[in-house]
Amino acid sequence: MNTRQMQALKTRQKIVEAGKEVFLKQGFQKTTISQIIKRAQTGYGTAYVYFQNKDELFMEVMEQLMQQFYDVANLPYEPETREDAYRLIAHQVELFLNLAIKNRSMMKVMKEAIGCSPLVEEKWKMIRTRFFTSIERDIQYAQSKGLAKKELNPSLAGRTWFYANEMFMWEIVEQNDIDIEAIVTTLTTMYLEGVY
Repeated sequence: MNTRQMQALKTRQKIVEAGKEVFLKQGFQKTTISQIIKRAQTGYGTAYVYFQNKDELFMEVMEQLMQQFYDVANLPYEPETREDAYRLIAHQVELFLNLAIKNRSMMKVMKEAIGCSPLVEEKWKMIRTRFFTSIERDIQYAQSKGLAKKELNPSLAGRTWFYANEMFMWEIVEQNDIDIEAIVTTLTTMYLEGVY
């Protein structure tokens, strides 16, 4: 990248960081693009070069947050035994749910945004698809090794598995007194018994 491109990237990220701060403080609905621009200490014209509205800006905030979750979903998954599969799956579930706890405040804003912005809701559907694909790939690998049931449809099984994790993710975001260890054990056992 040349100097101009690097500066543009830096300015864009400055706006995103300001957006994170304002969204966390105000929530999605109460946040305005003007508040974000003021926090970023940039001009209106500059901000609108990168984002047409707060929904677009929030989608970038959401994408950056979900990258941590994608990283968990993309951890190497090459079990040789059922025990390997249990250990790897349990580890991923625990990391996934702990990320929800770590990012609880922004996840609450994300849930609010998904519920009131059609653009953000559509973005969440796209994010889900990335997770479905990752899980489907893992199931296909396990099937190729003779570990997972051959008659299972990897796409349907992957979606079902993600929805179960997503449900607990949102519960964890809303509640503080959740037994993570019990959820990890239960989800992993159900997955293994259903898929393997």
